[in-house]
Amino acid sequence: MSDAIKHECGIALIRLRKPFSYYIEKYGHPYYAVNRLYTLMEKQYNRGQDGAGIAVIKLDVPQGTRYISRYRSVDPSPIAEIFEKVNKKYRKALRDNKDKINDAQWLLENIAFTGEVLMGHLRYGTHGANEIENCHPFLRQNNWRSRNLVVAGNFNMTNVDELFNKLIELGQHPKEKVDTVTVLEKIGHFLDEENQYLFEKYKDKYSNSQISTIIENELDLQRVLMRSNKDFDGGYSMMGITGHGSAFVARDPAGIRPAYYYADDEVVVVASERPAIKMAFDIQYDAIQEIQPGHALIIHRNGSYEEKQFIDQLPKKSCSFERIYFSRGSDPAIYAERKQLGKLLTPQILEAIDYDVENTVFSYVPNTAETSFLGLIEGVEEHLTRYRKKVVSEGATGAELDKVLQLKPRIEKMVIKDAKLRSFITSDDTRQAMVSTLYDTTYDVIKKGVDKLVIMDDSIVRGTTLENGILKMLDKLGPKKIIVVSSAPQIRYPDCYGIDMSKVKDFVAFRAALELLKETKQDNLADDVYERCKAAIANLSGNMVNHVKELYRPFTYEQVSKKIAEIITPKGCNAEIEVIFQTVDNLHRACPNHIGDWYFTGDYPTTGGNRVVNKAYMYYMEGKTVRAY
Repeated sequence: MSDAIKHECGIALIRLRKPFSYYIEKYGHPYYAVNRLYTLMEKQYNRGQDGAGIAVIKLDVPQGTRYISRYRSVDPSPIAEIFEKVNKKYRKALRDNKDKINDAQWLLENIAFTGEVLMGHLRYGTHGANEIENCHPFLRQNNWRSRNLVVAGNFNMTNVDELFNKLIELGQHPKEKVDTVTVLEKIGHFLDEENQYLFEKYKDKYSNSQISTIIENELDLQRVLMRSNKDFDGGYSMMGITGHGSAFVARDPAGIRPAYYYADDEVVVVASERPAIKMAFDIQYDAIQEIQPGHALIIHRNGSYEEKQFIDQLPKKSCSFERIYFSRGSDPAIYAERKQLGKLLTPQILEAIDYDVENTVFSYVPNTAETSFLGLIEGVEEHLTRYRKKVVSEGATGAELDKVLQLKPRIEKMVIKDAKLRSFITSDDTRQAMVSTLYDTTYDVIKKGVDKLVIMDDSIVRGTTLENGILKMLDKLGPKKIIVVSSAPQIRYPDCYGIDMSKVKDFVAFRAALELLKETKQDNLADDVYERCKAAIANLSGNMVNHVKELYRPFTYEQVSKKIAEIITPKGCNAEIEVIFQTVDNLHRACPNHIGDWYFTGDYPTTGGNRVVNKAYMYYMEGKTVRAY
């Protein structure tokens, strides 16, 4: 999207199912799994550039040997930095021990990051400083292997205050009030209780060392998750590994955040996106399965695995932004959906250009909008096919017929983003000055005063990049009209499940609604909604109703779009500016299996979402700039 917003975090997990020596013999390297983890993370780098981290668990090493390795980085190239450090350890260890290169047990005992269970995480922080302490994986340590816990995930909880208080009720003294800490400690608490339950069960029958082995084989991660996650309100794909090598990947009950897995007799692998798994393990897409909402993929110490339900499911509301923008477009299903998003906009665009394809240039920004743009062009070409048939059937001949048969969409690369500049690296107050330098354009392809220009975008969040950079630049080319097209609907409400869209004042659709209220002398509605939100937060009924919807109710979708066009039109602009948004109905037609649309409709899949949007509006009216979660 031309307006930069934070992405999603990415997760990766690998469990080797055969003895470590098997992979050395077959693949000739003790870092078979490490190399695959690198590929999984590199192919999900689109999800997180604020930092990265990995953790590796060794299953069978003697007491006194380190069996958990972890490394995190906030380097500008965190993945490369992490894996270079891992490889340095390998090269250093073998420098004087070349004869040990195929000795699996020696390698496990002497080289860090060799092991059978591996976890990787890519961070794109929705809040918190970009510091090493905020990078996953997080580690809860203990001298009993089965009480160690490593956790990482793609998640955001809406009820951190409630979870924090639950920890206090359990007798803990949390060091921070953030969801990463509360999630780790809550799961860790019930992991401790499960350990204690098994210890009490067997303490009169076996020695302590025998009980430790029994616990590692019998520990019930499904029950741990059922007890620990029952109070979570948010979107999450959360993975954890115990010190003895059992692992889980748990998905929220509405399926908001994505998680996919693949298993064969050698590995079990999990990632946020299917293309990463396909490319890392060279498999077919139909071999990759989706973890069901409210279920956890549980991988036992012995390498067996099962998908188990741990919480009651909610209606499935998988995030549609994953399909519109976040996930890699090389996934065949996502590619088809994005093309359809563009194609479904064709009727609105043809009407906006008065069906004058001859004098219209079609383009897109940024590169991630290209697939939707291809769908739009398909739709325009289908329109031209129907038009040609009509003209021929009406008996056109000669020059008139030649002109019609040669008519095709004029496709040009009009907006070019400088790949070396990243718009999200600056703070909000300096971003406006920077956006004008981010883009360049192609000259001398627009017929001044004659051509219309259609620009396809993934979505429009703030509109500031369009207003302060792209539209100013394009207007200088002299088009008669510029039509900005968003393959996503109007973003009206904040996200609270992992995307950094937390403040209502940032949304150009929200600004448009407020201006329309002023123009129509309905300012009192803004104050009325504030009082409702304030009362709802005070008496906790804010969980049940999204009162902010009332701000949009007096106006049609088209009225809001028209006002957005006015807002983003630069001062002194000569071209007429029109903005066309995808409709919610067409979004669901294009992405029928991912109908999570709360940022467009305000229909949040969890009660905490309603509370967050009401609080976000209340904070806006009170002049607060903090997040509502």
